[in-house]
Amino acid sequence: MTHLVHAVGHLKLNVTDSDAVIRDATEILGLHVTRREGGQTWLSSNGREAELVLLQSDENATHTIGLEALTPEAVREAESRIESVGCKIISREPSLACIAHGVTFSTPEGLRFEIHTPVRDSIYGRRHATTGVGPNRMDHINLMTPDPAATRRQLEVIGGLRLAERLVDDSLNWMYGGNRQHHILGLVKGKTGLHHYSFEFLEFNQYLRLGDTLDRFDKQMIWGPGRHRPGDNTYAYYTDASGAMIECAGSMAFVADDANFEANVITQLERPGNVRVMNVWGTPAPLEWRTHHFPFTSVID
Repeated sequence: MTHLVHAVGHLKLNVTDSDAVIRDATEILGLHVTRREGGQTWLSSNGREAELVLLQSDENATHTIGLEALTPEAVREAESRIESVGCKIISREPSLACIAHGVTFSTPEGLRFEIHTPVRDSIYGRRHATTGVGPNRMDHINLMTPDPAATRRQLEVIGGLRLAERLVDDSLNWMYGGNRQHHILGLVKGKTGLHHYSFEFLEFNQYLRLGDTLDRFDKQMIWGPGRHRPGDNTYAYYTDASGAMIECAGSMAFVADDANFEANVITQLERPGNVRVMNVWGTPAPLEWRTHHFPFTSVID
């Protein structure tokens, strides 16, 4: 099946205190504000007009996960498949002014996605002044769903995403898109919500700067630095003022031979024997990370 979804496009979050979340995003992570009006704030780590979109709200919750397709034709093809797997179209129009084409849909599990054409990007506008760490791009999102296998099948049919790796009991699935990165979405078994979203680091010394910057704001890392076995990326996690968990991740492995690739199945699930299955360096995930849940706002059709 052809990949229709290429990469993560953007993430929309409802937040009760935009100023506090913007402060964390700009002064700790190092994003910059590209637009702020009408209760909506766009932030980016590079020349894209929007990667993280904050919506002023009376709740802290995930609003929509944006998945980027490369062409209008890919968006329309994805749209034609949505209802065949029991999902419901919410809108056939793009949700942001920096997107030309889009379709938004909900799943029976209560998740909401927008598949859209690329966000407008100034390729020579990648660098900006910041006191924060300064990541490269938003690279993946781990969502929570009560039925990861069902969500996986929906995304396979609608967006042409493919399975890169999974736990044998399907409690965690990693899915990749057209950019061949090991995963752009992780599907975690649990109450519908968000586990974390991730920005890519290019250099390991950025973790040093992250730790010291978090300390200045009386915060700390939840887990890491370490190196995941699935994806082979380095990582560190912390939470922002909204309660959302952010991963800073080093570059992932890529699926070079897409035609012949076979997804890996992890069979060792028992703790502590599986610690190095998740972290090559051997530090187990703390309870705070394993039980983290950031809710998904109610989907209104």
